[in-house]
Amino acid sequence: MKILFAAPESAWGGFLGMLRAKMPEHHFEATGQFGVESLAGAHVLIPTMALITKETLATQDRLRLVQQCGSGLESVDVVAAKKMGIRVANVPTDISGNADSVAELAIYLMIGLSRKIHEAARRLEKGLMGEPQGMALRGRTVGIVGLGGIGRALALRLKPFGVKLLGIKRSDPAGAKDALGLDWAGGPGQLHEMLSKSHYVVLCLPVTPESANLMDHNAFSAMKPGAFLINVSRGGLVDRNALAHALSNNLISGAGLDVFWEEPPDPDDPILGENVLVTPHIAGSTDVSMRGIVAGVAENIRRIEQGKEPLNAQ
Repeated sequence: MKILFAAPESAWGGFLGMLRAKMPEHHFEATGQFGVESLAGAHVLIPTMALITKETLATQDRLRLVQQCGSGLESVDVVAAKKMGIRVANVPTDISGNADSVAELAIYLMIGLSRKIHEAARRLEKGLMGEPQGMALRGRTVGIVGLGGIGRALALRLKPFGVKLLGIKRSDPAGAKDALGLDWAGGPGQLHEMLSKSHYVVLCLPVTPESANLMDHNAFSAMKPGAFLINVSRGGLVDRNALAHALSNNLISGAGLDVFWEEPPDPDDPILGENVLVTPHIAGSTDVSMRGIVAGVAENIRRIEQGKEPLNAQ
């Protein structure tokens, strides 16, 4: 079968090479960009970050599966694919090791901002030792928006830091509070209440029509003065202009971003000159998570080849 990878050949830490080595009997082809011009001839599409519209899907002539190399399917027209008889599946974060890896990077961003890592580097260049003074996590309050695989993994890893944990969950927040041992949990309608109490706000939820631009001007105004925003989920959750306003007007102290409103972001975007710690969408790109994702994608390619229903179909 022909498997089309909608990304540069080397994207995601060599994911395509790992998958190719695991399934040498198939033909793999990379588009060279995060986009697809035609699906003609492809049996399986791995969309990565590419926008897969109804019009894009209409170019296919034998496509059987849209298989995401991760969990996010917000860029895929799942409804249109189903109408065409095309299966759509992902690899949930909590079964691949991806959630653990993303949670680790979220903590890195929290600590990097708290310990003023940018400023520390500048002080070292000047030969100044013992400064700047940072802020400890112990005793602070962390608000986690979204308590799926990533949110759960983050909550478990943050407990040893001695923080107070709050959470927002779309359904059964009380159950999540008890299961994870949180100090407080509420529904989406209580987001601003949580924002007002949190020193760190970590976004761990997918982009949906309801969550797009969740962090808008009103949300930033509700945040605790001096707080930090961490986004390791999807750039579409944050209104870029609202974030810029919040940073430049000191409504918040800084932001840690692994994802952006456009990817790649404009390197000359003035927002990057603020107190912003950034990484290039690598939260889930570790040896552990890549092995888990490759295994999940390979299994579904085999299942489609054998005429079976893929795992984690939408």
